[in-house]
Amino acid sequence: GDTAGCTFCHTSPEERCSTCHQRHQFNPAVARKSEQCKTCHWGKDHRDWEAYDISIHGTVYQVNKWDPTQFDMSKKFADADYVGPTCQYCHMRGGHHNVQRLSTVYTSMGMSNADRGAPLWKEKRDTWASVCDDCHSPRFARENLQAMDEACKDAGLKYTETFKVAENLMLDGMGEPMPKDLAPDWSGQH
Repeated sequence: GDTAGCTFCHTSPEERCSTCHQRHQFNPAVARKSEQCKTCHWGKDHRDWEAYDISIHGTVYQVNKWDPTQFDMSKKFADADYVGPTCQYCHMRGGHHNVQRLSTVYTSMGMSNADRGAPLWKEKRDTWASVCDDCHSPRFARENLQAMDEACKDAGLKYTETFKVAENLMLDGMGEPMPKDLAPDWSGQH
């Protein structure tokens, strides 16, 4: 399970061209499509694809991806004039192959309540906002970054509250949410 679930993606995928370019169809136009990122970045523990797919950027991509006048994948990123960003357009800005170079602060920090204004994160946050500036105003990028900070702060507090409730339930002897004698059987009957 570990090999199939983790090692496949977490053994320096940047060093294997076939991670994005496909081994049997080495084609840069294929590697420029957001679906290539879905190979590793989706599911319970990596919800990146789902987040992109339901975002305004993902919606624009899904609606227009078949129209070469909107998404001409045969062009290099530097020459492309997409109607909206693909994963690669933002994370591989200028065709740079180090995807993590332009990843967001949230990838590294998860849902923690760490100080997002700390000097440690300033350069990364400024770089992140500059990617948005390609299409949006600097104010737009900064306001959205601030909104995400607030959302992470709120989520972190809710996460902490949830664990406190669960801890209290355990202390009160209510650790089993559905006692076996009350649980429905496989057919859904009690």
